[in-house]
Amino acid sequence: MTGATDAETPRRTIRSLAIVGDDSPSLSISGDFTGTAPTVITLIGPRLRLTAPVVVTDTGFSADLPLLTSRWGGPALPPPSGDYVIEVPTADDTSAATTLAATLPDPRLYPALFRTEFSDHPLTLSLAAPLADDEVGPANQQRLEAEYRATNPTPLDAVFFESFYGQNVSCNPRGIDRALTIARPNTARYWSVVDASVEVPQGATALIEGSTEWWRIRGAVRLIVVNDWLRKRFRKRKFQTVLQTWHGTPLKKIGLDRKRVHPRTIVATLRERYRWNILLSQNPYSTRIFRTAYGFVAPVWQDGYPRNDALVTGDGGTMRATLGIAADATVVLYAPTWRDDRPGDADQLDVAAFTERLGDGYVTLLRGHSRSIAHGGDVHAANVIDVTSYPDVSDLFLAADALVTDYSSVMFDFTVTGKPIYFFTPDVQSYRDELRGFYFDMLPTAPGPVVETVDDLVAHITNPAGEEATYHARYQAWKKRYNPWDDGGAADRVVRRILDRGILD
Repeated sequence: MTGATDAETPRRTIRSLAIVGDDSPSLSISGDFTGTAPTVITLIGPRLRLTAPVVVTDTGFSADLPLLTSRWGGPALPPPSGDYVIEVPTADDTSAATTLAATLPDPRLYPALFRTEFSDHPLTLSLAAPLADDEVGPANQQRLEAEYRATNPTPLDAVFFESFYGQNVSCNPRGIDRALTIARPNTARYWSVVDASVEVPQGATALIEGSTEWWRIRGAVRLIVVNDWLRKRFRKRKFQTVLQTWHGTPLKKIGLDRKRVHPRTIVATLRERYRWNILLSQNPYSTRIFRTAYGFVAPVWQDGYPRNDALVTGDGGTMRATLGIAADATVVLYAPTWRDDRPGDADQLDVAAFTERLGDGYVTLLRGHSRSIAHGGDVHAANVIDVTSYPDVSDLFLAADALVTDYSSVMFDFTVTGKPIYFFTPDVQSYRDELRGFYFDMLPTAPGPVVETVDDLVAHITNPAGEEATYHARYQAWKKRYNPWDDGGAADRVVRRILDRGILD
């Protein structure tokens, strides 16, 4: 009931809780309150917050929160899998004490959308990939894997794509998908995705990882295009070709070149490389490293990176509009790499304080590494937009006016744009000497300032006069070495090779 003063501690008692609707489900909630009346209901996950208005009456409150939502200007899709805390906050967005006086709904599958499960303390809605009852759980997955390994299917003239373990549709596989769609519009294209929150390209079919169809198609297609490991659940058929595009030119040591590699990791690395038929390389420097880091002796295609074609042919206006950034704002993209010992710590810079230091007219985009998506949560601050969960970093390169990074491979892609790049490396000694190690010394060749303090970084960004003259020669030498084939036609070259070799019928 509402008969209480605003001075009382806000309290909500939930009397009814349900998910209504099958094709477009909503979280329906109602109850009583004391103290300040609620204005919204929220679902709070690590990288997504959903809200819906609350209807307040003399006897309580109610709300319906749609569970399909448009992210980054795309279609309405389910939220990413994870735990979402349910809150009914006060008008100033502070939490209120919540008591559950309703029976929690039973777990349920919403086909092609998600599986749901509720829990209390705190009140939480957990969403998972929409695997069927005979697909979910270790026992079912072991059965499906055994069937996958035992069958010898008829070859399917189709392509199976996967990017960053199905977390998004991006990178070099996405670039190849675009070119293949034009060259072979009738070829079936399948994308492996972790759940239904991942949007796939028009005309492609989404395969939920672990589903019966995912196992079946992956075992039958002629061509598999991935940018990371296939892992031990993969068995290659004789008719299959695996094109490993990888996902960046390395500064930090990878594979067998890393420090203190465990023997089991060595064995796993060598097994993985045998799963690849072809390795895509951005430049001759990368080719030499891939040969040693993975002991790779099969063909390497040095064609440039398909993901960078958009940096030559596209523009950033659409992306800036999608993010709601003013046309006259200066956009700084901060894209650090991940730390093996701190995978959830994507903000080495403290972007909130950094952006405040930059002053009016600046917007910072925070882009955590793909391995940071499942760890930590988004940063919320004035003039900061956390784009860690945005699928394709190439769009962010186009929208940005400058890049700040540390040891990430984005340094080898962003220079295709010709825009300024800055290196913020406060932990360079420990990262280089203890954590990972580098293939070369950045300082003599970096195409932009390398700094270890925020003061120096802000000074360089806000006073760019003279930077171009100072670093012009380095920038051009860098592009010549690392971007020799990033000319807008890399994906077309790769697809021509695929077709010329008869990999697809």
